[in-house]
Amino acid sequence: MNLKLEWKENMIFTAYTPSGHEVKIDSSPKSGGDDTAARPMELMLVSLAGCTAMDIISILSKMKAQPENFRVEVEYEKAPAHPKVYTKLHLKYIFKGNIDRKKAQKAVELSQTKYCSASAMLRKAADLSYEIIFS
Repeated sequence: MNLKLEWKENMIFTAYTPSGHEVKIDSSPKSGGDDTAARPMELMLVSLAGCTAMDIISILSKMKAQPENFRVEVEYEKAPAHPKVYTKLHLKYIFKGNIDRKKAQKAVELSQTKYCSASAMLRKAADLSYEIIFS
């Protein structure tokens, strides 16, 4: 598999994914960009949240348990000096509606311990924690 990244102008790039989709990235004007797209490091957070969220919805679907609403929030800390890697990541799994709490907890645990490759990869570089919130 290959991913291709092409420079467009200034700090704007377009990535062409192995699945055939385009993803644009940019930087802030302070860094020579036009602020037209997400930053590469932000996309790492999107990947983390998206990976685990998809796991959870898939697992809950198999358990015949769908939340009314569900979201993942990621709180993070970065190293103060270059390379400014993520040092702490905290996921908040927020469930709303009539959802079986034990099933939701099991889905989160399975995602974090078995299925989410983004969590597994980032856990090697940063302190990764999570909490489950029912509202």
